Amino acid sequence: EALLPLFHESQEQGIEIAKACLDAFPQLFFSSWLAGMRKKLGLFNEEAEDAQLVDDFLMYLQKNKADFTNTFVALSHDNIVEGVLFQDAGFLNWYALWQARRTRQTEDTSQQLALMHANNPKIIPRNHLVEEALTAAEESGDMRLVHALLNAVENPYGECNADEKYSQPPSASFDQRYKTFCGT
Repeated sequence: EALLPLFHESQEQGIEIAKACLDAFPQLFFSSWLAGMRKKLGLFNEEAEDAQLVDDFLMYLQKNKADFTNTFVALSHDNIVEGVLFQDAGFLNWYALWQARRTRQTEDTSQQLALMHANNPKIIPRNHLVEEALTAAEESGDMRLVHALLNAVENPYGECNADEKYSQPPSASFDQRYKTFCGT
């Protein structure tokens, strides 16, 4: 309501302008999200089936409780199908479709991998590590874990020299009980 006078002198026309902008948002958001997902998969061009390809992969991740970050990073390695997660028929079918999709663009494999590396962080500030560092800082004033975490995530897309714990997902028990809130 506070913005309506900025759109138009007439409140009714202001509402119509605001409604038109809000109605356009879902498609704009989806287009932007899909463009980002294409980059994560090393896709430069657009094809109508891309949304389904992405959706199928995300459903596979969810079904298998796979780590989002690590799985996207794994896609950029030559030996992806050697991992246990990648042995079932569902993944192998998706992988074949993705490989076929990658051939329908002019950029070569090295360019595709460079795009993937630039859009898939190897290290992220995982909640369980953030909580561990904050607890140590709050309870004993020990900032070592905070500094170590900051050092680990300093260059998330570059070569990772951080301790392996920074790329590991939380334990199932942490994940089941952890709650985060808007603004954390």
